[in-house]
Amino acid sequence: MDIKKVHIVIPIVMAGIIGYLGTKIMDIKKVHIVIPIVMAGIIGYFGTEIMDIKKVHILIPIVMAGIIGYLGIPHISRPSSQPVRQVDLDETSLVISRMSYPQPFVDKPQRTDVLLMSPWLAPIMWEGTFNRDILNAQYRQKKFVVGVATFAVKKYVRFIEGFLGSANKFFLSGHRVNFYLFTDHPEKVPSMKLAPEKSLFIIPVQNYSRWQDISMNRMDIISNRIRTHWHYEVDYLYSMDIDVQMFEHIGVEIIDTLVGTISSWQYTKPRDSNSYERRPESRAAIPSGEGDFYYAASFYGGSVSEVYKLTTACFKGVTEDRANGIEAKWHEESHLNKYLLYHKPTRLLSPEYYWDEELPRPQIIRVKRLSSVRKDLEEVRS
Repeated sequence: MDIKKVHIVIPIVMAGIIGYLGTKIMDIKKVHIVIPIVMAGIIGYFGTEIMDIKKVHILIPIVMAGIIGYLGIPHISRPSSQPVRQVDLDETSLVISRMSYPQPFVDKPQRTDVLLMSPWLAPIMWEGTFNRDILNAQYRQKKFVVGVATFAVKKYVRFIEGFLGSANKFFLSGHRVNFYLFTDHPEKVPSMKLAPEKSLFIIPVQNYSRWQDISMNRMDIISNRIRTHWHYEVDYLYSMDIDVQMFEHIGVEIIDTLVGTISSWQYTKPRDSNSYERRPESRAAIPSGEGDFYYAASFYGGSVSEVYKLTTACFKGVTEDRANGIEAKWHEESHLNKYLLYHKPTRLLSPEYYWDEELPRPQIIRVKRLSSVRKDLEEVRS
């Protein structure tokens, strides 16, 4: 046996094996055992013969097959950097109790006067298109917590009582809700008794000289609070204006990954007539000929992780616009519309979920669930 050639072959074979399997996958303890086995195999295979390159070509796959069999196929069938996804096959599925409700028929749609599904198959919530009893029976078993972020800065503190009073009655009744109220006047927050499943958290915040700055900085405040607190506290998060009141139930039909509300002002307008930011120098710009629906910044939300992505991206656009000396047409709402155009909502809320009191109510709006409060905008923003 040519000992010099054996000394050369052994590290070459082992280097190839380790390189192929990856040092992170191989158990170092097993490598220590495998090395002498490989050496013994090579010595036994060659004996005292001079090494032949043809025999080495035969030997390598034999050694590799032995290593694979020893270490186990799973070690090389999956990259080490890819996490193992474990599914609990014994997890109990949701079971709702027996209920009595009208039978659905595929040839008898519940509404034919409105669009019920977006082109990307996101459902649009309208009165008469869902059964809240069935939804509640399902969602109560999930035991989720919903957060609501709202801002009452400067003169907007006058709307706190109306908002909380109506939300306590109509918003996700029977489900756990945390109201996060940001205000520069904590001492002016009225003392209110909420339902047992609802909690109020008052968070001091600075005010700004311009109402536009208050509006645009909400995205940054929400993003930071998600990162530091809310991703530990809630499963879903919604941002709502404080100067609104609820008149009908808003329930679990709003729960989804990413949710936008179609504006009551522009739900029938063609895209080129909507209030999108069209100036290309703004980060909120939507090119002419593009646009789905126009979404209201007064009510949007979704899972905590998705709202974090949304608010972070929107505030990044606001910051870049400021650096370039430009302000989007409708402030953070313009950035919201840009984001939701390219990150499609998984669920849409019809204009029922934010109807403006200044508008006449058409027949398709069967219920007015949430509405803005009549006010003198110039006075309240001063």
